[in-house]
Amino acid sequence: MKALLEKLNIQPVNAGASTGADGWIMDAGGKELTSYNPTTGEAIAKVVQASPQTYEKVASSAQEAFLKWRQVPAPKRGEVVRDLGNALREVKEPLGDLVSLEMGKIRAEGHGEVQEMIDICDFAVGQSRMLYGLSMHSERPSHRMYEQWHPLGVVGLVTAFNFPVAVWSWNSALAAVCGDTVIWKPSSYVPLTAIALTHIANRVMADHGLSGVFNLIVGSGRDVGEMLLNDKRIPLVSFTGSTKIGEHVSETVARRFGRTILELGGNNAIIVSKKADLDMATRAILFGAVGTAGQRCTSTRRIIMEKPIANDLTTRLANAYKQVRIGDPLDEQTLMGPLVDNSAVEEMMEAVNQALAEGGEIVAGGKMLSEKGPNFVEPTIIKMPAQTGIVKKETFAPILYLLEYDDVEEAIRIHNDVPQGLSSAIFTDSVREAETFLSAGGSDCGIANVNIGTSGAEIGGAFGGEKETGGGRESGSDAWKVYMRRQTNTINWSKELPLAQGIKFGEE
Repeated sequence: MKALLEKLNIQPVNAGASTGADGWIMDAGGKELTSYNPTTGEAIAKVVQASPQTYEKVASSAQEAFLKWRQVPAPKRGEVVRDLGNALREVKEPLGDLVSLEMGKIRAEGHGEVQEMIDICDFAVGQSRMLYGLSMHSERPSHRMYEQWHPLGVVGLVTAFNFPVAVWSWNSALAAVCGDTVIWKPSSYVPLTAIALTHIANRVMADHGLSGVFNLIVGSGRDVGEMLLNDKRIPLVSFTGSTKIGEHVSETVARRFGRTILELGGNNAIIVSKKADLDMATRAILFGAVGTAGQRCTSTRRIIMEKPIANDLTTRLANAYKQVRIGDPLDEQTLMGPLVDNSAVEEMMEAVNQALAEGGEIVAGGKMLSEKGPNFVEPTIIKMPAQTGIVKKETFAPILYLLEYDDVEEAIRIHNDVPQGLSSAIFTDSVREAETFLSAGGSDCGIANVNIGTSGAEIGGAFGGEKETGGGRESGSDAWKVYMRRQTNTINWSKELPLAQGIKFGEE
């Protein structure tokens, strides 16, 4: 840990709140939070969480900073984000290693997460010169109509443990170029990664004579989380987490007429046709189901395979799973690290037992690997007779359910018959099957792919899903619009005052 901090040019600090103005807020009333290494179960470091009083300091600072930041021209705001991206380039390796140490994803994925931040910063810099509004023709003579987009305000950001830094950047880079400030409450599993990233953001702000644009508040959901949700100074809350908590977030923020970006559960499936390239399908399924130990919202959880190739694909997957190297995520040879904590292990084992009770048959895995550490498990494949109760539930662990179908219409019905609607894919060389899957009557997910897996979305497209996934969109495309408010303007440059729709009011 000490070596990583030295590479990141960061001095140890036990405070869990910062506005970037005067360093870190030392909170005498804050409770201690211990960060544990999921690989060994050992404590890494302790952080003093923010108290309600410290939350108020951070929120006030963010609001004051917004009043100034919104006046900065958008391209100039983009220059700050460009420098943030460059600062991240300089620390990609040690910051990625810290992600792996604290969260447990393998080193390649930890580094990939930092690269994702760099990519979204590049995207946001370009977007800072493309915050376009439309020009419209008025029905009234000598009138001009157009729309423009203004900064929205302070954005509240609540992120999950599985992507400790990337989701921060999806929101923060775009919010910043849109003229918003951000208050970030990270998962309590990964406070050290959040503190390290905030150090980097603080240095960038200081280089530009800024403070309060990127703010951090480490604390429990019960304390500072509830304050953030109920804070009328925060017009937008972006939340990544479970559907259950997402419901509470949505209801709480809506009650005060705030907006939300919800990135909730995923129960992602791949349909594999008899016309598919099974080598490609096997590789995609392996990464989608085993990557990040099945702890991605886009992790592949269901395989819906056409009956003629079901046995062949099952054998291929079982053989592929035998080759997965499980162990220390910082070892370059490791393909799967630990689950985040023992409660995740218990939840997985409960799901395995329920699947067996519902008629499932284990094809591979299904056991804990206590000899490797407290949170290690075998990636598991379970063949199911039908899409039963447990299959429709998202279990945040490396469990893959195998189902069979007769024709593509049945496959799509099975695919859509779950509460979640995030990511989906089909493997086929048939144009007709692919287009059926992508049509209005096909996949009901926010992401639908052909001949690639469910996991590993690029930043250029808007990310998010439907149904219990929450309907939010982050990252690319026109996702920037949610961080701004739309204003329609009409200018009358004549000496008359005609009304719309030809209405005559009080005229002879």
